[in-house]
Amino acid sequence: MTPSAGVDVDGRSSGKNLVGKAQSPSRWRVLVLLALLLGSLVYLLSWPPFGQEPGYHQFVDTRMFFGIPRALDVLSNLPFLLIGIVGFWQCRQLPALSWRLPWQVFFAGVALVGIGSAYYHWAPDNERLVWDRLPMTIGFMGLVMALLAEQVSERAARWLLWPAIIVGVASVGYWFWIDDLRWYYWVQLAPMLVIVAMQLLFAPVYSHRSVLLVTLSLYLLAKYAEFHDAGIYAVAGVSGHTVKHLLAASACATVLLMLRWRRRL
Repeated sequence: MTPSAGVDVDGRSSGKNLVGKAQSPSRWRVLVLLALLLGSLVYLLSWPPFGQEPGYHQFVDTRMFFGIPRALDVLSNLPFLLIGIVGFWQCRQLPALSWRLPWQVFFAGVALVGIGSAYYHWAPDNERLVWDRLPMTIGFMGLVMALLAEQVSERAARWLLWPAIIVGVASVGYWFWIDDLRWYYWVQLAPMLVIVAMQLLFAPVYSHRSVLLVTLSLYLLAKYAEFHDAGIYAVAGVSGHTVKHLLAASACATVLLMLRWRRRL
């Protein structure tokens, strides 16, 4: 069988556009994707600046177990660490990966979320929240660049990966120093837009791409749980923020499963 365009026989990238000439996306699809990303940024920046609400750090579940304050909010970050480590390692083994770096950036960000979020929930305040949000932006940007490389252009993604990570990290710095969350919110929004756009606009390059819709659904449920911390606690005896961690970690696990299951079409 003839190797796919841009991929050597052993599955490694030859440095060319992975999509290949026959499957190269038409220009209008790329323009629509760019319009979604840039338009959403312009839209968010058109809002009045808004900062972190002081009451954000007042999580409802303050129970201590084994000397750990807010124990369930702290310990529920362990799945991030485990999934991130496993995912980073498996990116070195999986055959259905051509350019591994952005996927490794994603899983490294996931693993660091496990550490940074646990550190934050031990004693929540704005200074510690920085170390929760920084690795999240690294993971978000790694995911976006991985999808762009596979569906649109690996060459463009190679140029954009590190600038994108810098943009993500800078959004946290901008929030912390200026107390304006608009930019950081866009960094969270961008992966969701890319996932939806890939499903609607671009033909799949790999199988099991629809698993990303499960990823997106779990992440949206996690955001819902985050904003209903006390209500979920009153009903379930487990805080919404703890549930958020478990749902978000499950979303990351679906990405790992997709990479393990898929094959190049």
